[in-house]
Amino acid sequence: MKDPDKVFAALARSRFRCRFHLAGADRRYLADKGLPAVLQHARDFITARLASATPHNDGKQTPLRGHPVFVAQHATATCCRSCLHKWHAIPRGHALTPQQYEYVIAVIGRWLINESERHAPEETRARRLPRKRIPSQPNLTLFGDYDTAGESTEKR
Repeated sequence: MKDPDKVFAALARSRFRCRFHLAGADRRYLADKGLPAVLQHARDFITARLASATPHNDGKQTPLRGHPVFVAQHATATCCRSCLHKWHAIPRGHALTPQQYEYVIAVIGRWLINESERHAPEETRARRLPRKRIPSQPNLTLFGDYDTAGESTEKR
């Protein structure tokens, strides 16, 4: 297994891997269910689709969308045994060891956390009241009493 920091740095340079992000429905699902529940789903998916020595339909067993874990698996190259071998140095042809299994879950979890944090400012901005549009002709009454020529009407 490789150092996760180095793997994430390499994944960030991959045009294919870095295009994966959680869309609105997946972000909401993660927020509603919570990270522990979604990581339990990840455990179930990894056990069923990736952990054996020869996974059924290897290379095509992970959908591209439909669950935050599926998106995370493609983003982190934990989607099939070929990607695990290439990106994470986990060899094919044997069942995942408990350490490898936990490593895969940790990588998926780290990506999910990064994604949820990446969207936090956007969600915060969406909750704010919308800003008023600044008109092309300024409303000078906001700055005191002015006539139409921009002259102050204050008594001198």
